[in-house]
Amino acid sequence: MALEAIIFDVDGTLAETENVHLRAFNETFRAINLGWEWDEALYEQLLKTTGGKERMKAYADSIGQEMTAATLADLHQRKTRAYTGLIARREIALRPGIADLIADAKARGLKLAIATTTNRPNVDALIEATLDRPATEVFDVIVAGDEVPKKKPAPDVYLAVLQQLGLPAENCVALEDSRNGLRSATAAGIATVISPGRYTLAEDFTGAAAIIPSFDQVATVSALSDLLHRRATAQPPGSH
Repeated sequence: MALEAIIFDVDGTLAETENVHLRAFNETFRAINLGWEWDEALYEQLLKTTGGKERMKAYADSIGQEMTAATLADLHQRKTRAYTGLIARREIALRPGIADLIADAKARGLKLAIATTTNRPNVDALIEATLDRPATEVFDVIVAGDEVPKKKPAPDVYLAVLQQLGLPAENCVALEDSRNGLRSATAAGIATVISPGRYTLAEDFTGAAAIIPSFDQVATVSALSDLLHRRATAQPPGSH
């Protein structure tokens, strides 16, 4: 495989943002006296539903509370403002290895892309806060969850990225932290390297090209390419 592009998930992959999202959700709920309070254990379960609006609807349904689409949209807009405000304080960093890999890939002329379920303002806020540059100066293609018909685990966001990159799936690699992300990328035909995040450690990553504890292990294009090559050429047990 001639690696030409690296496609990054955002939440849990570029940075461990989920606790910031959780804080933003709870701040939003308190601000309008909704009476909801999500703890980390509950949030871990809710993360199985991708998308903020979808997650809130799933929770409302689970407790028998009706929420209109308009109410959910308003809540999500409020939550996005809360999240971007928290991120703007620059109290979060990229996961180890990510900044180095981005810099090395750009120096080598590889394309960089984002395929995420989160919305575009969240992406922009995170990149500005961690890399001190607009996201469009770092990434050649950015596709967010609200820009495609179906969110992860559907392949829509990755298929859209491939189309905009103008590259075949076999010349790209995806970096992800969750099973839903893995399912999305592999359904689009993209080899996927997984490094689990805080909330995804116990998930099933069958089908990943590689599972690593930290993106530090692929902090250069050479290291990433070598990892993919080793896994692709490894003989299955008993084949010798």
